[in-house]
Amino acid sequence: MLFDVTRSELADIFGEDRLAALPATAFPPSTADTEGARLLQTVGIPTGTLWLREADEESGRLSLVHEVVDIGDFEDAAEGAGEWTVIGWLLNAHLALDPVSGQVHAFDPDEETVRELHTDVSSLVQVTLRFQRLLEEFTFSDDDVDEEADFERLDDEVERIREETTAIDPLPFQDDETLWSVVGQEIAMGQRFTGNRPGGLPPYG
Repeated sequence: MLFDVTRSELADIFGEDRLAALPATAFPPSTADTEGARLLQTVGIPTGTLWLREADEESGRLSLVHEVVDIGDFEDAAEGAGEWTVIGWLLNAHLALDPVSGQVHAFDPDEETVRELHTDVSSLVQVTLRFQRLLEEFTFSDDDVDEEADFERLDDEVERIREETTAIDPLPFQDDETLWSVVGQEIAMGQRFTGNRPGGLPPYG
């Protein structure tokens, strides 16, 4: 794994009730015992910024890529990508796990594009953890006079996440168009904060 992430670390930050995980039975047998799938089973992901996909009620299995998009529309899709497991949803894209490489790919059905988003699942968990923690712990000043300074601090925090992630995994922020780059831009503009966040101010943006 690129990042050292544990269930206890996430639980200490968000609480057990804020963590989502996927059962081993939700994965195809060929995928269930891969490192990425095991991480999603044992560690999970904090809810809020990213949502894990729910298994089908009847089959108990997660959908495969070819079941949620027309794989023929994705010219850049790797051979066999239609059989990858869809593990989650971020912005307007389906996130799928390549069981061979361990990478997480983003399938955008609107743009009909597929991109490598994470080198492994630990990177997905780490970026989700850091952005969700920023949203919940960043404090805006009560004084409107300090608003500009607040946004400078917020922008610095987003940039720090980007730089520290890129030093280990360049995929999540490889350019300004990746899903995480867009999420970071939204957060830096004051979006995605809840109304009862620290500071007591209504959401910006």
